[in-house]
Amino acid sequence: MARILIVTGDAAESLEVLYPYQRLLEEGYEVDIAAPARKTLRFVVHDFEPGFDTYTEKPGYTWPADLAFSEVDPGAYAAVVIPGGRAPEYLRNDPELRKILKAFFDADKPVAQICHGPLLTAATGGLEGRRVTAYPALELDMQAAGASFQDTAAVVDGLLVSSRAWPDHPVWMREFLKVLRSRG
Repeated sequence: MARILIVTGDAAESLEVLYPYQRLLEEGYEVDIAAPARKTLRFVVHDFEPGFDTYTEKPGYTWPADLAFSEVDPGAYAAVVIPGGRAPEYLRNDPELRKILKAFFDADKPVAQICHGPLLTAATGGLEGRRVTAYPALELDMQAAGASFQDTAAVVDGLLVSSRAWPDHPVWMREFLKVLRSRG
């Protein structure tokens, strides 16, 4: 079965890493998690509480990274998953990660992104002229990246599948799996 890469780092949203990781394993894919370094990553939980204007953040799960970005061979993977959380805010500055993501777009491979994950694809220029969704607070960022923003559970634009946040997981993964299956 094909291999799928998940790119993430500390302060990624726990559910947005672990749900696709487990769902793809369940489907029979081999899944590797890459981060800036091989280490135990510390994820977070973003939740919504009455009285707060935005989401709150609590400590989440820890999980080992299988690879450092510098060890990733994009050609060894059929697709990439880009979780959200706070991690994309600093990961977009990582030149190794930008090279990895550009390689997936250049090779026309499936890309799944959720929540703040599109900040990474925006940093590679991969959203120009595309239709996407993301965490709704990123609408202006998506437009600045040249994308057409749609506030809906999932948007499929060719091989790019995007979603708003973890409550949309079932729709996001259903659409991403359709894209993966269409590629054999």
